[in-house]
Amino acid sequence: MINSDYILTTMQITWYGQSLFQILSAADKNGQIKIVIDPFSDSVGLRTPQLEADVLLLSHQHQDHNNVKLVSGNYFLVEGPGEYEVKNIFIQGVPSFHNNTSDREKESNTIYIIQAEGLRICHLGGLGQNELTDEQLDKIGDVDILMIPIGGGPTISIKEAQKIMAQVEPKITIPMHYALPKLKIKLEPVEKFLKALGIRSLEPMKKLSIKKKDIAPEEAKIFVLKP
Repeated sequence: MINSDYILTTMQITWYGQSLFQILSAADKNGQIKIVIDPFSDSVGLRTPQLEADVLLLSHQHQDHNNVKLVSGNYFLVEGPGEYEVKNIFIQGVPSFHNNTSDREKESNTIYIIQAEGLRICHLGGLGQNELTDEQLDKIGDVDILMIPIGGGPTISIKEAQKIMAQVEPKITIPMHYALPKLKIKLEPVEKFLKALGIRSLEPMKKLSIKKKDIAPEEAKIFVLKP
C-alpha cells in the first residue's frame, strides 16, 4: 500500500521566513523527497516550524541559517561548495561571499543549484555580493526559479537584487530574507522591492505548486510566499 503522504504530482515550495524553504519533490519513484534550506533559530524572533528532511542545505554558519536541530530525519547534510546527488536530486554548491564591502570582513556563502523534476532552482543563501561574477554565472546557468534575498542588512539591497536578477534572468523569482512581523533583524519590506519593480501589489501565496510545463520561458514572474 502506498502511503498517501507520499503522493505528490507537482513540486511544492514553502517559505517559512528568512532564507528557510522546504521543497517537496516527486523526483524519486519511491516517494517524495524533502529538501530543507537554511533553517533559522528562534532567536531571530520568528516561529520555528517542525520540519523533516531527506536533504538539508546550509548556505553559511549564521544562527538564522544553520539551525540543524530544527530539522528531523535521516538527512544528507550539505554545508558548502561541491556537486552532490541524492535520490535523483542533483545539487551544486557554488562559492560566494556573505559580505563583500570594504568596511566588512568577507565571509563565505554557498549558492545552491537544485535540479529536480526538470526544474533548475537557485537559492542564493545569504549573498552579500553586489553582483555575480562571470564564473558564478557560468556555474549557475539557466534558472527556472530564483530565491533571492532582498531586505538589505547583512545581505544584498533591493537595488543589488535587481541587478543580480538581470544577470541571472530567471523565469520565476521568489524574494526572501526581508522584514516580517516579530523578526528581530532590521530588513527592508517586500513592498519596497515590488515597488522598485513597478508592481503595485501582489497577493502572497501559502505555497507554490509547480511543474516544468507550467513555466512560460517568455514571461518572467514574481511570486511572493507568506510564512
